[in-house]
Amino acid sequence: MAPRLGRARPWQSARALLVLPVALVVAITVVDMRAPYDVHLGPALVIAPALTPSFAGPRTTAGVGTLALAAQFLVAVTHGGLATTNHVVQLITLAVLVVLTVLYSALRERRQAQLARVRTVAEAAQHVLMWPLPERIGALRIASLYLAAEDEAQIGGDLYAAARCDGTVRLLIGDVRGKGLPAIGEAALLLGAFRESAHRLAPLPELATALDRSITRYAAELDRPEEEGERFATALLVEIPDDAPVTRLTSCGHPPPLLLSPGHVVTAPSLHPSPPLGVQCGGEHSLDVFSFAPGDTLLLYTDGVVEARDERGRFYPLADRVARWTGDGPEALMHHLRRDLLAHAGGRLGDDAALIAVHRATAERRRHQG
Repeated sequence: MAPRLGRARPWQSARALLVLPVALVVAITVVDMRAPYDVHLGPALVIAPALTPSFAGPRTTAGVGTLALAAQFLVAVTHGGLATTNHVVQLITLAVLVVLTVLYSALRERRQAQLARVRTVAEAAQHVLMWPLPERIGALRIASLYLAAEDEAQIGGDLYAAARCDGTVRLLIGDVRGKGLPAIGEAALLLGAFRESAHRLAPLPELATALDRSITRYAAELDRPEEEGERFATALLVEIPDDAPVTRLTSCGHPPPLLLSPGHVVTAPSLHPSPPLGVQCGGEHSLDVFSFAPGDTLLLYTDGVVEARDERGRFYPLADRVARWTGDGPEALMHHLRRDLLAHAGGRLGDDAALIAVHRATAERRRHQG
């Protein structure tokens, strides 16, 4: 894909920024040569190579440093000659500082390469562990959003997955205890158990029981005695049939979804949640059935969304905010929520956050798309 017009390439940006240190060297040299003999601006030349590592590598930094040394040499020749003690000290000092700056630039570039490799591995792990949701399944349009609390992680304790089986779409959204990298193990277990069990066409309460047993068995194998009861996960299982305008839900301690209807109408279905997975193995799970008509959007989310706080400690009012976007499609809705949520939290979340928007298209829209 060709780059968009007006978007500068990285090398073009670096070349534009290179004008600044070069201009500084020229300006300081000209002013120093015109200044009285008792005024020495040579030490200020170190500013140029010191700025260069912020946008360029060690080679460019060395080039700017060499230019600064040449400028200091020129100033020394015109202001008393090279034999002047002051000029000799300035040249030696500047040379040492340039060498140190180049070494710093090389270490910085190496560190950036390491971070880039770590991010690449994290992104690969995210795609292997949590497959991207399809944009369309049957009559449903789907969009998702994941915001990890840790800067180094692309995935954490929140999770979601989707499965298609015999004219029905099944969705899972969950939140394991903890956040960021330490919670990935439990998230991987829950996702694997869902993908294995979702296609068996068992009712959602039975599917929740199977997930509960998986979490409990995993905890029993890995937990030390002092950690007993520390591994659990909230989960919301959703089932949407193609041939009926309803949705079936089983909640295991998870926040209820929001139903967005045309006309800026937002409702929260009243569920009968059971305890989180891994807390009470073998417990009964309820099945709640609600209307999900064509044109409606079902918004699933984790508690990291509604528990995001602003600078005054106020929680994010999800239901109030999404009321203004009920007419938007899933992709646009995720775009609005991402921008609005990060603005509310000051650009950084205290916990992982995940959202899924599921829109049931109308018959006219389905015919048009077909």
